Amino acid sequence: MKKSKKTALLGENLIENYKNFLNNGKTERECVSQIIKTAESYGYKNIFDCKSIKAGDKVYVQKMNKAIALFQIGSDSIENGMNILGAHVDSPRLDAKQNPIYEKDFVTYLNTHYYGGIKKYQWVTLPLAIHGVVCKTDGTSISVNIGEDEIDPVFCISDILPHLAQEQMKKTGSEIIKGEDLDVILGAVIPSKKDESKDDEKKKDKKKKKEEKLTGKKIILNLLQKKYNIDEKDLESAELEIVPAGKARDCGLDRSLILGYGQDDRSCAYTSFAALMDSPATNRTSCCICVDKEEIGSVGATGMGSHIFENALAEVIARLPNGYSDLTLRRCLANSNMLSSDVNAAYDPLNNSLYDKENASFLSGGLVFNKYTGSRGKSGASDANPEFIAKLRNCMNTAGVTYQMAELGRVDQGGGGTIAYLAAKYGMNVIDAGVPVLSMHAPWEITSREDLVQAYNGYKAFLTIK
Repeated sequence: MKKSKKTALLGENLIENYKNFLNNGKTERECVSQIIKTAESYGYKNIFDCKSIKAGDKVYVQKMNKAIALFQIGSDSIENGMNILGAHVDSPRLDAKQNPIYEKDFVTYLNTHYYGGIKKYQWVTLPLAIHGVVCKTDGTSISVNIGEDEIDPVFCISDILPHLAQEQMKKTGSEIIKGEDLDVILGAVIPSKKDESKDDEKKKDKKKKKEEKLTGKKIILNLLQKKYNIDEKDLESAELEIVPAGKARDCGLDRSLILGYGQDDRSCAYTSFAALMDSPATNRTSCCICVDKEEIGSVGATGMGSHIFENALAEVIARLPNGYSDLTLRRCLANSNMLSSDVNAAYDPLNNSLYDKENASFLSGGLVFNKYTGSRGKSGASDANPEFIAKLRNCMNTAGVTYQMAELGRVDQGGGGTIAYLAAKYGMNVIDAGVPVLSMHAPWEITSREDLVQAYNGYKAFLTIK
């Protein structure tokens, strides 16, 4: 078997590599695909291709192409625990419904259902792209990506012109655009001209009139058939995600910021993954897990709320010299340390009343540690132990990593959550640690270059903790 060629450290050109990751990973499938390709170039192997593993080996376990766990086996007994970086690779977006294409008054639409917590009005009048996969009954899967290439068409959701929006502007922000109105324009046809003087025009049967109304839809379906060899029924087994079209860009005249889609939580997923790739094997086993469905409660087979993590770890333990035992699995989980690599709300000077400034995270302030998330009375939070935080402080100080301690916002103002509480159920030490984000959950989010660098350095330092 030919050995993989050694690649450069992912952190050597961190920001450009990160932007490329965002540009090529606008869905969880695309993120996992990139991670696998890069990990294999670093010597990681699919665990199901390995009959046994030992200290120094690198393996990964992927689930349904939408979640992945990577392990670098340490020299100590795995019962002593691991150092884990856990992030998610799904982001707020629009999903096509299972019967999505319809025509209304000469305009053809893609019917959608929004995914995750979004401000619906932010998604109108933007150039949009369609990414995803269509699975056919013959077992083939077809990747779809329309709207990213410069020669591609883009898509859009229309809005009411200001001249006619008097009633709309009286509504609250949550009512201005309804979820059922987030339908994407796929095309439009020129209405057929009718000669009212001709008697035969009045005698058209209902069947022909119905066919005329479907002309625009048929055009779209014919284009899909020609380009992708898919028909309307194939869309019943499709997973099409509608995301902002375009690339991540430097933001600000000083280029200190990054503007891009999906930085919650791909900013932490990429820096966590890069940190693992660029770290040597240590006494403790190192792990990076990137999961799906966090934005809708970590549910489903690829979410952290499933058994995905412990199942992946069980496969690892089964291939170690001492073999599998449930007690080994439980001891490993209970003795592990984890950073829930997830973003935090960056302080917004134009909306400062929403924050406790003394306990807020600032752009370019470094890696953010959030002792607890949740809402109001810490509901739904994972509250990290001070002993673990002290160990992390010492680790960051020793490594020269800039960090900040923060909450998500003012008490009783709102709240949020991550996958931390789902890891804490195993009894391990876990705390949220990530990048501050401005305009979180908007189609275009803002992060700081400095924070990305500090997150990468902080995650690398964490992997050395004994």
